[in-house]
Amino acid sequence: MTNDPIADMLARLNNAAAIHHPQVVMPASKLRVAIARILKDEGYIDKLEVTKDRPQAMLRLWLKYDGAKKPVLSGVRRISKPGRRVYAGKTDVPWVQHGLGIAIVSTTRGVMTGARAKRMGLGGEILCYVW
Repeated sequence: MTNDPIADMLARLNNAAAIHHPQVVMPASKLRVAIARILKDEGYIDKLEVTKDRPQAMLRLWLKYDGAKKPVLSGVRRISKPGRRVYAGKTDVPWVQHGLGIAIVSTTRGVMTGARAKRMGLGGEILCYVW
């Protein structure tokens, strides 16, 4: 059992991309699946699958690589941690890598990218940065 499942997910993705693994398997949760869907929509992963295994459903992510076999997901950083939560108002949602990356934000309307939260006029907990 891990104390921070989001950090565990990001570490698994970062490590798999560093050694060019085609896929990553981890236990599924609603928050992990929501983050994975954002990563798929933004083009950082190729596809995702949630298996209905017992006793724990599993989340399988296929990583995406460019033509030179370099991972599209080049870096991740956990921002809000269990010991120190980080929140941003609707005008304070950050830009990541001068707009080349994304911030993943947990709002009252669900988990979304920072740009979408800003367009909708929402703030929330800054979960992580991805570039």
